[in-house]
Amino acid sequence: MQLNSPATRDSSFQRAFQIAVVFALVKLSIQVGANLMAQHLGYGYERDELYYLICGRFLDWGYVDQPPLVALQARVVTAVFGSSLVEVRMLSAMAGAVKVLLTGLLAWSLGGRRTAQTLAMIAVLVAPEYLGIDGYLSMNSVESILWMGCLLSVILVARGQDQRWWLAAGVLGGLGLQNKHSTAFFLAALLFGLAATKQRRILLSRWFAIAMALMVLIALPNLIWESRHHWATFVLLNNIAHSSKNVVYGPISFLHHQMQMMNPLTVLMWVPGLIWLLFAQGSKRWRFVGVTYLVFLVVMMFLHSKDYYVAPIYPVLFSAGGLVWESWTRSRYWVACTYSLILVVTGVLLAPMSLPILPPTDFVRYMHMLHFKPSSTENLVIGPLPSFTADMFGWPELTAEVARVYGALGPGDQAKTGIFCQNYGEASAINYLGAQYGLPFAISGHQNYYLWGTHGYTGELMIVVGKPETELKEMFFSVKAVGYVNHPYAMPFEHVTIYLCRGARVPLSRLWQQQRLWM
Repeated sequence: MQLNSPATRDSSFQRAFQIAVVFALVKLSIQVGANLMAQHLGYGYERDELYYLICGRFLDWGYVDQPPLVALQARVVTAVFGSSLVEVRMLSAMAGAVKVLLTGLLAWSLGGRRTAQTLAMIAVLVAPEYLGIDGYLSMNSVESILWMGCLLSVILVARGQDQRWWLAAGVLGGLGLQNKHSTAFFLAALLFGLAATKQRRILLSRWFAIAMALMVLIALPNLIWESRHHWATFVLLNNIAHSSKNVVYGPISFLHHQMQMMNPLTVLMWVPGLIWLLFAQGSKRWRFVGVTYLVFLVVMMFLHSKDYYVAPIYPVLFSAGGLVWESWTRSRYWVACTYSLILVVTGVLLAPMSLPILPPTDFVRYMHMLHFKPSSTENLVIGPLPSFTADMFGWPELTAEVARVYGALGPGDQAKTGIFCQNYGEASAINYLGAQYGLPFAISGHQNYYLWGTHGYTGELMIVVGKPETELKEMFFSVKAVGYVNHPYAMPFEHVTIYLCRGARVPLSRLWQQQRLWM
């Protein structure tokens, strides 16, 4: 099967780019339209999204649970677009569009023509995981374009293009490390894939050495931050590894989740694409891509990572699969059209699982109709909605209840009152949504909030959210329940009591180290 013949490669870059732009605009329209519907239907900011927005107010070269790029993304998007739900998520929607564009260009770079590009981009459009992660502010929406941009640059070098494409690979790899630490495993797998195949020859270029230097230079500030903070991220990951926080998947279950999150019917594309990359005579130049995927997949399985950590790499497998389908259907074009239509139909049917486009009550009924059960990648008690969707509910209600408690205090008490939350979601919701109520800054010992400290609060008078009453009675002389939040669609552990606590037995600054929760 000669998929890399000259006849296959004769489509121009300009034509490939034009096709990719059309599909990218479709993706952008889907994500923006879904967020407009979400805002209308009562969905709110997602838990992590609120946290990143607060991190954006405290720009640094690192955070306990992530590198700095997502905080910078939050800072930029609010400055450029605004702070509404749709505006905050605009960069993620744009990143999703770029991901589709890169998929089309990857198919072209591997030798595909219009059919291959179209099939590959449709596969990205209908993948539930991509619909979800491109729908809210996070590092995950950007991750794939940095990986695939890096991989495209390496493929262009392997095609015999200008060796200076290595510089683009180095910059994108470095930015990937500043976006998410799991990029290190992808880059290591890519290096292994190159070294283990005949393309090891392109590693001998001086431009490769310069690219590696660029990558290290870009990632260095975060490494320095980690060193100065006693490798906080490693401590966090070690704590998680020695806990039962995350769901641990066996190899079969892990692969099953890969198929689910990419849309089960796309397995007919990415598996043939992987087989072609690994074994076909016409794909020898791209063998390293298939090896990269396999190595990365095995490492993620071995580390018991979350299933979606592998998601950023699938666009290149869709691209290779598009070439296979293009070869299969060259004289039976209707087969490719039929498969495309089936993908679109299933994508539409599965879209509500990833996009907040149904009212919550209808969404619950729709899940039951499709026999979907609410799930989470963590070992948590789940309510009627999946954890990702549930994390979009309850924050305005929590903030309003805290504001009610705060407003009931006299001016003298308000001046010395602090807000203390169990986790970063609660604290970030109050800090982001509480400005309209004039609430003081909420603190927490969770994740990077621990490093931001006590904000000068002594513990003389605190509004406390979500902490156990028994623990509070050990910390304060007076503990009184003054409020309760119980949103039916929020995560069950966010059905919390609000306490008014007076007279810390020991100054809060002296107790702070005991409040650290890196988990």
